[in-house]
Amino acid sequence: MQSPITKIEPKIAVKLSKQRYHLVGEHGGVKVCHWTKEDLKNDRHCYKGTFYGIKSSGCMQMAPNVDTCNLACTYCWREPHSETLHKIDDDPEMLFYESVRAHRRLLTGFKGHKDVPFEKWEDAQNPQHVAISLNGEPTLYSRLAEFLEVCHDHGVSTFLVTNGSLPKVIENLDTLPTQLYISVDAPNKEIFNRLCKPKFNDNSWEMLEKTLELLPSLDTRTVCRHTLIKNHSLGYHEDYARLDNIADPDFIEAKGYVHVGHSQNNHKITDMPTHVEVMEFSNTLASLVGREVLADRRESRVALIGREIIPVVLPEKKREFPADLGIAKPHSYKLPTV
Repeated sequence: MQSPITKIEPKIAVKLSKQRYHLVGEHGGVKVCHWTKEDLKNDRHCYKGTFYGIKSSGCMQMAPNVDTCNLACTYCWREPHSETLHKIDDDPEMLFYESVRAHRRLLTGFKGHKDVPFEKWEDAQNPQHVAISLNGEPTLYSRLAEFLEVCHDHGVSTFLVTNGSLPKVIENLDTLPTQLYISVDAPNKEIFNRLCKPKFNDNSWEMLEKTLELLPSLDTRTVCRHTLIKNHSLGYHEDYARLDNIADPDFIEAKGYVHVGHSQNNHKITDMPTHVEVMEFSNTLASLVGREVLADRRESRVALIGREIIPVVLPEKKREFPADLGIAKPHSYKLPTV
């Protein structure tokens, strides 16, 4: 099935293409993560390996809508999104296969690399894990549950990262991700509106709280993710604890803001907390939510809070990758000119 021509706005498409995104479907995209490269070359995995047993070299980073989000978070390091909420209904199987083909193309330069074992590169051709966290808000994709099912049928685990502003979408998912991340990046409504900047609805904070109330009923692994910005959202332990106690997640991640990408237009380098400050926050929060700090990764300025580390188990494989799937050709989509 041929990937449809991208409908991403020309200026955004050009920027993403220059940043080594491969666009798939009408609004989707794939990009190889830094840690996937690190694992291939230097046998170093990301914090998800330490926390959840995820193999970075087997991870594909993608999103069904790299250009569409309903928030304009000041700390987001990705490119700004379209000011229009597009209807996104790409065929889920096409989106999955085209994403894998794109991922393979982006990994072609590692074949034969002196530091990359051939067997490891070969294994990476068929991802074992999909991180739906590249850019945009994935719950705006109308066929998200079907896409998750396609991934799981191929024995691929899924981590879905959402801003939690669309609780009805999460509540109505027939297939849930292997692990659901809710970005809880502000301790209260005033700071949320200042940092997360809802574009279309004034009730995004209330919708986030509804999502947190929903979490205990979901039959999947859940995570509350706190991006901590010094001078803005770092601290407020009791406010964060209130939200985490509502959600009762399996895990809490406390991660320091990093002064990179587009966020440099909105924040200062002094807004980056040190790892020591992240750990101080995490230890205080853990005591308020009846959990403990289980692990941390200094280079990522992140800590894991929970009751026990439980590695992810891959879904049972029901389908094989097509033998003739191949790799995507460079510019297999028609990139608009500007």
